Amino acid sequence: MNKSRRTFLLKSALAGASAAALPARAQEHHHPPEPSPKKGAGPQKREAAGAPGHAAHLPLVEMPDLEKLPWTLEDGVKVFHISADVVRREFLPGRVVDCWGFNGSMPGPLIEINQGDRVRFVVENNLPEVFSMHWHGIELPFEMDGVPGLVQDPILPGGRFVYEFTVHQHGTFFYHSHMPMQEMMGMIGMMVIHPGEIYEPRADRDFGLIFQEWAILPNNTVPNTLSMEFNWLTINGKAGPDTTPMLVKQGERVRIRMVNLGMDHHPIHLHGNTFYVTGTEGGRVPQAAWTPQNTVLVGVAQGRDIEFEAKYAGDWMLHCHLPHHMMNQMASMVGPLVHGGAGIQAGKTMEAGMGMIREGHALSENNGPSLGRGLGVGSTYQETLTQLPVTPGSASLVQQSPHARHHVPPPGGKLVPGYPQDMFMVMDEMISKPETHGLRASWTAGMMGMMTLVRVLTPEKYDEIQEIKRNWKEQKPATHIHK
Repeated sequence: MNKSRRTFLLKSALAGASAAALPARAQEHHHPPEPSPKKGAGPQKREAAGAPGHAAHLPLVEMPDLEKLPWTLEDGVKVFHISADVVRREFLPGRVVDCWGFNGSMPGPLIEINQGDRVRFVVENNLPEVFSMHWHGIELPFEMDGVPGLVQDPILPGGRFVYEFTVHQHGTFFYHSHMPMQEMMGMIGMMVIHPGEIYEPRADRDFGLIFQEWAILPNNTVPNTLSMEFNWLTINGKAGPDTTPMLVKQGERVRIRMVNLGMDHHPIHLHGNTFYVTGTEGGRVPQAAWTPQNTVLVGVAQGRDIEFEAKYAGDWMLHCHLPHHMMNQMASMVGPLVHGGAGIQAGKTMEAGMGMIREGHALSENNGPSLGRGLGVGSTYQETLTQLPVTPGSASLVQQSPHARHHVPPPGGKLVPGYPQDMFMVMDEMISKPETHGLRASWTAGMMGMMTLVRVLTPEKYDEIQEIKRNWKEQKPATHIHK
C-alpha cells in the first residue's frame, strides 16, 4: 500500500472512531460454549477458543501481526490442518524476505487449546524438501514426537502425516520443524494450552510473542541459515518499528507469553513496569517462586510467561537489551575504515561490496556468504573505525523530527569525529496503523530490531482505538505478501 493510500485509510478510520464505544472486555472475554458433536452431523468448524466451563472466562490469547489456526470438531477430537509452506514475509515496509513457515504465515498461526483436549494435526509438506513436525515441550506418545528417522520417516514433498494425542499439560509451548536449517528459515509457531483451573490472579489480557533472528545481506532476500551473526531481529515476524503494539487498559492485569527459537538468547526488558515470571516452557511456576523483575532472559528453545498490573499509563517499550538486537539491516560498519594503514570508503555499490572488498567482484562465488560468525561480504576482515561522516540522507532524517533539539551539521559535516553514531530514522507515516494512533510524533526513530510497545491506555482511549481498528479492517485492501 502506498503512503497516500495508507494515510487516507487511517484518517477515514479516525473520522469514524467513537470514544463512547462499548467496553471491549465484555465482548472479548466471552467464549461461546463449545457445541457437543451430534452423531452423523459431520465436522463442526470453529475458531480456536476456550472450552465451556473452566475456560469460559479466560481472555483469548492475542499474537500481534499473526492469526489463529482454526479447527473442526470431529467425534470429540479437535482437528487442525497445518501446511509447511514457502512464505514471503515483510519485516519492515519494503523489506520482503523469502522464508518458510506454516499455513502461509511466518511464524505460524497460534494454536490455542485446553487441558484435556484430544487433538489431531493433519500436517502437509509443501516445501521442496523433506520435513517433520515436533511439538516442543509436549508430553505425548513416542510415535507422535516428530523426530525424523528416530520416530518417523520424514514427510516427503507433497506428502502428509497425521499426529494425534491428548494434552494433559497447560502453559506456553510451541511447534516447529525438527530440521535445524528449516528452523532458521522461520518454521515455528506458538501453542497455548489453557489450564483446567484458571490461574490466580486472573489475567485480563494475554499476549504471545515469538523472537527470531536473521542474517540477510542487503542484496539478498533469502536468510543465510549458516550464519551465526544476525542483522535482522523480529517479534512475530516483524522488526521494529513495524511490530504492532499491545493495547491494554490501565489497571488491567497483563500476561505476556514469550518463546525463542534461534541461535541467540534474549534478555527481554520492559520499561516502566515490574513483572513476575509466572511460567516457563515447562508450565506454571508456583507463586512462592515468583520474584520481581524488569528483565528476563529468554534462552534458546525456552518460553517465559510474565505478568504485571498495568498501573501506569504510557507507551512502554518491551525489547531485547542486547545492543545489536536493537538495530535493523546491520551488514558492515559505515564510514571511513582503516586496515593496514589504508582507508576504505564504505557505502559503495554492491559490486564493490559496499567498499569492503579488496579483490574481485563482491557478487562472485569467491566472495559469497561466509560460514561461521560472519554475515558474508566483508565479514572476515578486522577493521578499525576512524571517523564517520553525516550523510545528507541521515541529516535530513534527523531533521524530520519536530522534537529534535540538538544541532545537525550540514551535509558532509561530522557529529562526533572518531565515534560511531546510531541511526535516528523517523518513519511514522510509513508505519501508521490503528494501534499506533496517538503516539508521540517521531516515535518510530527509537524503535528498531527486536522492539515493540505495551500501550497502557485509559478505557476511553482504548475503546477509541478499537473502533479505529474495526474501521481499518473493513477498508484495508488485501495483499499477496504476508504482512
